[in-house]
Amino acid sequence: MAFTDDLATVGDPIWDAILDHPIVEQLGAGTLDEEPFRYWVRQDYVYLIEYGRVFSYGAANAPDLQRMGTFAELLDSTINTEMDLHRAYAADFGISESELEATTPSPTTRAYTDFLVRTAATGTFGDLIAALLPCMWGFNVTGKRLAEQGTPDHEGYAEWIEMYAGEEFTELTEWCKELMDDVAAEATASEKERYRKLFRTSGRYEYLFWDAAWNQEEWPV
Repeated sequence: MAFTDDLATVGDPIWDAILDHPIVEQLGAGTLDEEPFRYWVRQDYVYLIEYGRVFSYGAANAPDLQRMGTFAELLDSTINTEMDLHRAYAADFGISESELEATTPSPTTRAYTDFLVRTAATGTFGDLIAALLPCMWGFNVTGKRLAEQGTPDHEGYAEWIEMYAGEEFTELTEWCKELMDDVAAEATASEKERYRKLFRTSGRYEYLFWDAAWNQEEWPV
C-alpha cells in the first residue's frame, strides 16, 4: 500500500468536514455572500507569499537536481504567475492590489503559515512534503467534489471550482502525492509517523482557514 493511501485515512475525514462547512457548501451552490469570500481571497494572498517561501526551502533541501528544479519552477510560478492571477481574480471581487498588500494575517493564517515555514526551515525534506501536501490535496478534492455537483451560476465561484478541479491542479496534486510516496518508501517507521502528524496538522489548518473566512476572524486585541 502506498503511503498516501495510509494518509488518505487521515485526510478523508478532514476533506469531508471542509465540504460540510457552510462556507464551502454555499460556495458550491453559488449562494455564498461575497464578503466572507473576499476575506478568504485576501488571506489567501498572504498565504501564497509564505507558500512561496516553503517552495524555496524545497529547492534548497531537495535531494537531487530534478526535484530541486521542480521546486524552483513552483516558486517561480507562484511568485510571478499565480500571484498575478490572484490579483486579477481579487479585482473581479472589487479588491484592489493595495488592499491585498495591506492585508493583516489573521490568527489562523499566521499560525498556519508559521507552521509551514518552520517545518520547511527546521525539518527534513520529507517533513516539508508532508506539511505541504494537504493544501494541494484538500483543494483538489474540494474542487472535484463541488464540480461533480455542477458549477454554480456565480461566475467567480464557478471559476474557483474549475481551477482546483482542473487538470493542471490535479497533476500538481498527483505529483506531490507521488513525491510523498517516494520519500516515505525510504523512511523509517518513526519518520512515517512524524509525516502523518505533520500531514494531520496541516489538514486541520486547512479546515480552520475556511472557518476563519466564514467567521471573518480578527485579532481580538
